Amino acid sequence: MSNGPTDPGPVSIADRTGTAPSGRGFGVDVGGSGVKGGIVDLATGELIGERHKIETPQPSTPQAVAETVRAIVDHFDWTGDVGITLPCVVTGGVARTAANVDRAWIGTDAGALFSEHLGGRNVTVLNDADAAGIAEDKFGGGRDTKGVVILLTFGTGIGSAILQNGVLLPNTELGHMEVDGKEAEHRAASRIKEENDLSYKQWAKEVSRVLERIEDLFWPDLFIAGGGISRKAEKWIPLLTNRTPVQPATLRNTAGIVGAALASTSRVAP
Repeated sequence: MSNGPTDPGPVSIADRTGTAPSGRGFGVDVGGSGVKGGIVDLATGELIGERHKIETPQPSTPQAVAETVRAIVDHFDWTGDVGITLPCVVTGGVARTAANVDRAWIGTDAGALFSEHLGGRNVTVLNDADAAGIAEDKFGGGRDTKGVVILLTFGTGIGSAILQNGVLLPNTELGHMEVDGKEAEHRAASRIKEENDLSYKQWAKEVSRVLERIEDLFWPDLFIAGGGISRKAEKWIPLLTNRTPVQPATLRNTAGIVGAALASTSRVAP
């Protein structure tokens, strides 16, 4: 069965990792092209052994994805609680949107579905950007920052996570915020740079406009820039003109797994 209240509220992951007796957790990160999972050292945020990846089934229906998640968990002979990310808004364990996965996910009780496929164990399901934000805030680019940290993942769209001193405000979806007449992700996703063949300077100007709008509303202490384009952070972060410091994400491909594992052990249940 899925765990947690139906009211998302702010949820804290600070100082909770000791709830796992072994000091280990298990996370699965469901994406549009791949489903990845592994065992996480909750004290360091590092994977214990290699992650295991299986291509996302097509069509990526709830049943097909749940079977894939079970195969990944079984690969490690893991018997404890499991945290799972979805590219969806998730409230009360139920998927409310679907991005890069089958639209059949909308309205699906993902927590109950995954728990059924995993023998009834406790399952925590959360948005993929929220999971990455939890991981980066604790172990990555935001680990030395107090106050408000906002992770933005730049890819096909823009994902977001807001944390204050380790407390997550789930499902923020800042990529859909209007900035000067356009959705933020239609202005500054890395897809826009590629499709319009923008230089880093041109694209950084659009990113700056989005960051300035967000910082005027939330006054963060730090932005963390994630997504594949963060690997080339030195080419565009110095070009940004917003006032808040911007750090590149450091966990990259493991952030979703690590954040999901942390969420499962702290009983985060948006």
